[in-house]
Amino acid sequence: MIQISNEKLTVLVNPQGAELQSIVRKDTGLEYLWSGDPAFWGKKSPVLFPIVGGLKENTYQYRGELYTLGRHGFAREQLFTVSEQGAEYVSLRLSDNETTRKVYPFRFDFTIQYLLQDDQLQVTYQVLNRDDKTLFFSVGAHPAFKLPLVPDTTYEDYYLYFNKEEEAGIWPLSAGGQVETAPVPYLQHTHELPLKKSLFYNDALVFKNLASTAISIKSNRTPHGLTLAFEGFPYMGIWAAKDADFVCIEPWCGIADSVNATGELEEKEGINRLAPDGLFERTWTATIF
Repeated sequence: MIQISNEKLTVLVNPQGAELQSIVRKDTGLEYLWSGDPAFWGKKSPVLFPIVGGLKENTYQYRGELYTLGRHGFAREQLFTVSEQGAEYVSLRLSDNETTRKVYPFRFDFTIQYLLQDDQLQVTYQVLNRDDKTLFFSVGAHPAFKLPLVPDTTYEDYYLYFNKEEEAGIWPLSAGGQVETAPVPYLQHTHELPLKKSLFYNDALVFKNLASTAISIKSNRTPHGLTLAFEGFPYMGIWAAKDADFVCIEPWCGIADSVNATGELEEKEGINRLAPDGLFERTWTATIF
């Protein structure tokens, strides 16, 4: 386990999947990340690469070949190597290997940097195309934040606050995890979404192109919470396992296949294209209060 810390925060990262394991604010001792209880969901903050969500029948086509790739891709199952480390930051890298090339025929470097600045954790994804052809990929975050956050509060005492007024529908998911063809009205001229566990009984709340660039977890019963800022991520998932004590705020550059997807990787909605030697970079931040 890798630890980084500053005056305000201590963060743990597992090189397996480059997955966040803990975010603790030092002055209160509060843990902000989900425990990873396998009775509900054994992950804490998996990294989604080179796809986000699921493919139709877990397959895609590229240059006439058919490939099988599971939900959210393979990065979360791979061992990353530390490429750079200091007291307040660490960078971890995954490069293509024999295992990845069997399911994803591209050469790449995928680097994740965790950096602490004051009361903020900055998470930066860098994708470098080391191939001689265009790289097609998606990348996303899946951090699960503990709720209730403090004793003597309940899950329902918390709400999500969007930093801009939203008039946004959610895109339902089919039984196979594919995005349906039309949204359902959901957020109606509001900044707030009260949390309750039943919100997620039908899987994630999937949004496209929210007006907001930040979502906060807040409560009227405690001053403690967090703000996750995600400018540059066009898709957003909000999710929890059934009746579990967490909520995931998931900024995505990419999205699950739609129910009418062709299966061609180059035609996939939200896919990113990167020229040879090109570098893609996105950062999301969690401000802990």
